[in-house]
Amino acid sequence: MTLHCRGQILDLSQPVVMGILNVTPDSFFDGGRYPAEDAVLKQVRKMISEGAGIIDVGGASTRPGAKEVSVQEELNRVIPVIKSIKNNFPEAILSIDTWRPAVAVAATEAGASMINDVSAGNLDPEMLETVAGLGVPYVLMHMLGSPETMQQKPHYEHIVNEVLDFFIQKLEILRHLGVRDILLDPGFGFGKTVEHNFQLLKNLHVFGRVLDLPVLAGVSRKSMICKVLQVSPANALNGTTALHMAALQQGARVLRVHDVKEAAEVIRLWEMMEKAP
Repeated sequence: MTLHCRGQILDLSQPVVMGILNVTPDSFFDGGRYPAEDAVLKQVRKMISEGAGIIDVGGASTRPGAKEVSVQEELNRVIPVIKSIKNNFPEAILSIDTWRPAVAVAATEAGASMINDVSAGNLDPEMLETVAGLGVPYVLMHMLGSPETMQQKPHYEHIVNEVLDFFIQKLEILRHLGVRDILLDPGFGFGKTVEHNFQLLKNLHVFGRVLDLPVLAGVSRKSMICKVLQVSPANALNGTTALHMAALQQGARVLRVHDVKEAAEVIRLWEMMEKAP
């Protein structure tokens, strides 16, 4: 199982860590942490040394209730960062976390080789055609509504079936457009209650097995952990680690995380357990 990232092959035969790099002032955990280029490069160096296979750069917060920033502001945040990372770490595989076609295009021109779209093309109808034209891997994520509205009483009759149907419909469009390298992300916390999130986690294997595509799990320090354990995101690392092991056992091939070292250790332990007779 591989992804073709503009001349680089990302091997997903074993799980991979995607390190989160939010260059925003208002992301729920790491907003405002990297205000200068040297801080960004220091964090990227740390994540790569700890085992990150992908660095996911985001310039517009998608936390619940987040307000939109302008396209230009998002570009101003992410493009210099991507260029700087590629200049200093040319072998790094960079993902751009955006739902905007203009940002996706500019980011890939600057050095990104993957698009992580929380809206699956729903917030801009040109996104899927843009992805097809760029020829890079695409993270297809399920979200109910928009970041501003998604947590306003989300309701499903059967969440696993509904998310699966959503993926099937989107994949038909993407296949028709010629997009082949796709990661599935059920969108933990994006228009889901705590109970919905754990239903998805318990049945994560369904998506990979039915659709024969790799699954990305993004549970790091999210409210599904904080609300159950009654802790803040700053104190949710232990809960995150526990759910990372559960996600791997349910077939996740990519863990999207704030804490690379700890996630890489979980993968190593999971691998040892898988090898055990």
